[in-house]
Amino acid sequence: MKRIGVLVSGGGTNLQAILDACESGLIKSGKVVTVVSNKKDVYALERAKNANVEGIVIEKKAFDSIEAFDEALCAHMKSREVDLIVMAGFLCIVGDKLISEFENRIINIHPSLIPSFCGAGFYGLRVHEAALNYGVKVSGATVHYVNGVVDGGKIIKQKAVYIKDDDTPETLQKRIMEEAEWKILPEAIEEICASM
Repeated sequence: MKRIGVLVSGGGTNLQAILDACESGLIKSGKVVTVVSNKKDVYALERAKNANVEGIVIEKKAFDSIEAFDEALCAHMKSREVDLIVMAGFLCIVGDKLISEFENRIINIHPSLIPSFCGAGFYGLRVHEAALNYGVKVSGATVHYVNGVVDGGKIIKQKAVYIKDDDTPETLQKRIMEEAEWKILPEAIEEICASM
């Protein structure tokens, strides 16, 4: 059973999809052992608590530098003997130490079909606003490995979601979560854990 560490920044809907997949047996080769938030008082930590999973806060602003924050994240994941790190709505860019120490063992979910609407500054509703403003007919979600380039790592899984004429950034975000993110993220985690 591989040990999974999840990084979160907000409500934790993708975390919940992972926890539910562990509970249902869709993820059978791994289990979530720690959830780390870079913000206090986020609902994702409640979700961890409800699932009897450790939830802790490592705030970026508590450190003098990005490197020190990165070092703290890395030390925590190593102390929990984590095999796979999952960025599930983690709104911080991770540093070189974490990436090198966990090379090809950090994945992220992004709410578009990479290489569209990705990279620095593209997160949350901004991604869906950009897709709608551009007029694309299809968007979706991508699970990819994390490397030193924001949203630049090798693609693991993608799922397309059609855009409706009356979509708003909020309705598109919700549909992409439900139809794509919550499906392909647990699938990718199981595939990676099973192959480790």
